[in-house]
Formats: sequence, C-alpha cells, structure tokens
Amino acid sequence: MTDPTAGSVDTELLAEPRLVVEPGVAARVSAIAGPVLQGMGYRLVRIRISGESGCTVQIMAERPDGSMQIEDCEAISKALSPVLDVADPIERAYRLEISSPGIDRPLVRRSDFERYAGHLVKIEMAVAHQGRKRFRGTLGGVEGNAVHLHRDDTRTGEEVDVLLVMEDISDARLVLTDELIAESMRRGKAAERELRQSLGLEPPPPPHARKSDPAKSNKPKPKLKPNKKTAPKNTKEHRLAAERLLRGDTDPTRGD
Repeated sequence: MTDPTAGSVDTELLAEPRLVVEPGVAARVSAIAGPVLQGMGYRLVRIRISGESGCTVQIMAERPDGSMQIEDCEAISKALSPVLDVADPIERAYRLEISSPGIDRPLVRRSDFERYAGHLVKIEMAVAHQGRKRFRGTLGGVEGNAVHLHRDDTRTGEEVDVLLVMEDISDARLVLTDELIAESMRRGKAAERELRQSLGLEPPPPPHARKSDPAKSNKPKPKLKPNKKTAPKNTKEHRLAAERLLRGDTDPTRGD
C-alpha cells in the first residue's frame, strides 16, 4: 500500500468539510473517525449504522483523488478500531466495516457535486424544496451554495431546472449508468497505473507526455464523410474513345 499523504496531496481537498452529514449516533462516530482518517490522509465519506449481523457500523472513506484500495481499508480498520473501543460511541457490540464509496457513491462535499456534473443523481432533502423532498435528474454543477439539477421526474406544472441548497440535502447518490461505469473504469485504470509507477513496477511516463482529458476522450469521434469516388479512366469505353481519336473518327454518342 502506498501512503496517501505521499507526493503532492491537495491539503485543501483533504480538509474539505462535508455538507451532507449524519444525525444521531452516526454523528458521534463521525466526530471520532473524521480526524483519524484525515490524519492518515483519507476523507470520510459517510457513516451508516444498521442492524445487519446484530449491529454494523459502516464507514466509507476515500483518498483525496477519490481512489481506494483494499489495503487502504485494512489500514484504516487497524488504526480506527482501538480509537473507537476507547471512545465507545455505541452502547452495544457492533461489527466495524470499512469500505470505499463504490461507483454509485454518495455525494457529500461540494467537490463531489462539481466532479460528477453531467451524471444522473437521486437527491433527498432534509428540508422540502417547493413542497417536495425527493428529486432525480442530471447534475448541472454548483451555483453558490446550491446544486443545479435538471430533473427527469417532473410532474405537470413543476419546474424542470431547480437549485437545491446543499446543506438542506439529507442524501445524494449517483445513479448507476453506462456512462458512470465507463468513467469509473477509466479512473480506476489511471489510479492503478500511478500506483504501479510509484512502486517502481512500471516506468514513469516521459516528460513530454500529456495526460489525456477523460471528458474529451469519452466523446465519440465524428464520423468522416466518405469521399465521392471518381469514375475510373481505364474502362473499355475510354480505351475505344482513345483509339477513335487516334484514327480521326468521331464519337457516335456525341452530337455535332
């Protein structure tokens, strides 16, 4: 496992606060786990407490670039378990589960909404917007303290484009689509390549090499229009016409 803090880590991105947070007991776990994860070079994504296997505390985390390896989950579990045992935020026995956010991940920070602009998302509001709490549509980026959403679930008389205040959102999650899967695979391959290069298992790219823009590379290339083929000039008709010219004969197919 490579150290997530090694290299050029964006400290502002690492310390970026979450705008979508959990209430109740999960908030107590968050207050303990968040600083530990940040100290290790990870960002807390979400905490969910469920009744699975008696009681399961699921902690989603990621590196600042959005990547996450199995080794990262193991390192976090090893560092966080004794801290939670001492703080004891949950009164009963529980099973700790560390995981990555996944492809259809929750969106909890401003940078999340900016990064996944153009993708389909489901949003549930803690505070109703125009009498409605649940929305679905395409993210259009961030405007001030609100998320722009182009809805695909409108009813008669409802606005198609809405601005939802981020701090009023209780849950926001990407919807699994072919485009999202393709982008996730590209990012995964790029992260794996950088990891292999950092471990010396793969040569680094040459200095003049440019990183491809995923937004551009995903666009389909325009189809070239087929060129009009010119008629061949070595047909039997052309050969006969040439022989007639040499003899001084006229072409019977042409007029005077």
